[in-house]
Amino acid sequence: MSVEAGHNAKIIDQFTRWAKPFSDLPAHSDAEGMECLLQAAQLNAGLKVIDVACGPGIVACAAARLGCEVTGIDITPSMIDQARARQQAVGLSQLDWHIGDATQLPFTDESFDVAITRYSFHHMPHPLAALREMKRIVRPGGRLIVADATPTAQTQAAYDQMETLRDPSHTSALTLEQLLALGEAAELRLELVDGYRLDARLETLTDPKDQIALECLLDEDITSGEDRTGVASRRDVDGIWIKFPISVVRWTR
Repeated sequence: MSVEAGHNAKIIDQFTRWAKPFSDLPAHSDAEGMECLLQAAQLNAGLKVIDVACGPGIVACAAARLGCEVTGIDITPSMIDQARARQQAVGLSQLDWHIGDATQLPFTDESFDVAITRYSFHHMPHPLAALREMKRIVRPGGRLIVADATPTAQTQAAYDQMETLRDPSHTSALTLEQLLALGEAAELRLELVDGYRLDARLETLTDPKDQIALECLLDEDITSGEDRTGVASRRDVDGIWIKFPISVVRWTR
């Protein structure tokens, strides 16, 4: 098995187990974050939109509510099952779902007006390959939007340590500078950089077996007052809360 195939198997295993909890996670439907993403995408009725690594279809369904013709694709079949269930629950019709790899999208060149991916690049060994695929399938003048956690250069190593404990399919979260460099390498025109903080309770994000190790790691930050992981961790009555540093970047082809 190749390195890429092995990593894809790790993603499928992780998100098959987490498909339903991931779909129901309050942080993933956060209103502020969704508004920031949709504003960056500048969606209008009739646009052909693809949500790459769409997970349980949260962003895809939000785009469909705006009247867009939406395609969602994800490598994990269980996530597509959740996406179809979400579509049915909210009564949307203009959605099409596919199972596939973000670095080998099964669509013809210049098929879409807008390509979006959210919270996916940190799972990919080769995010540039995915960005180039998004560029390939978007028409000239079309928009590409990437939203993902972007730690600073100073917190990146500790952030990756935390995320790998929480999610074995994590590769590395890019800094904002590294993310922007991908756009340059893909020869895209930068149009917008925005962002938000995504507040989440640690217990909702982890398997119970990983909870103690993660709490110990984050307690060091809380006790010392040093935000080594860059997530502004804090203890509340219901456990540890963290704030993911999310950047939203829009390029045009």
